[in-house]
Amino acid sequence: MRKAFPRRAIVAALAAVGIALAPIKAAADEVVVFAAASLTNALDRVAAGWTAETTHTAVISYAGSSALARQIQQGAPADIFISASVEWMDAVADTGDLREGTRRDLLGNTLVLIAHGRDVPPVTVDADLDLTGMLGDGRLAMALVDAVPAGIYGKAALTSLGLWDGVAARVAQTDNVRAALALVARNEAPLGIVYATDAAAEEDVSVIGTFPAATHAPIVYPAGITAESKSPVAADFLDYLGSDAARVIWEAEGFTVIE
Repeated sequence: MRKAFPRRAIVAALAAVGIALAPIKAAADEVVVFAAASLTNALDRVAAGWTAETTHTAVISYAGSSALARQIQQGAPADIFISASVEWMDAVADTGDLREGTRRDLLGNTLVLIAHGRDVPPVTVDADLDLTGMLGDGRLAMALVDAVPAGIYGKAALTSLGLWDGVAARVAQTDNVRAALALVARNEAPLGIVYATDAAAEEDVSVIGTFPAATHAPIVYPAGITAESKSPVAADFLDYLGSDAARVIWEAEGFTVIE
């Protein structure tokens, strides 16, 4: 049986992973959403559109999918979980923390190599890429390579190309992909691996290459309602995520909408 998860412990735990969470108890017209950090800009816009149409409110907490999944498994009060990988959604489902019949695949994305600054010349991302030389004395910014989806995809891609061993000791790992993006934007790391949608949201980086899709598992964002959700508008918001109005926003932000 799952242990009780006191409110104070929930707040402390979420703060520890950098989640900004509004009042935790969802009112009748609120839905609490735990979402992958890479969705920040787009999902904020989608939620605003939903609020304008319905007057309901989405209270969204962003972090790495792994951290969010673990919080849900420990009883954190989320109504909807949107992961950046099927594996972490599988993990939540496997522990009985996802409401059956609500899971759906929403979005796809692309993995890219970024550099600090604007208009940086592109490179070809393949087995001949001299990534170590490009780093110089700097580090490669990535989300946690064994936990956060963007980091897992990135490590898999580099391994597939035979580049991982050369840079493994040079990786600066962060709790989520937006933190990796920030390292490059602030020139604390010369290069990074993020999603194309993250790069599009930051003016101080350039996409210098795209990882071939065959080098990593498909990037899929599944969403579903948690087993413990009490929000009467959770299903409504989940449906809105796949609406025509949301599609316009997703595609404008660079995501691929999965039919």
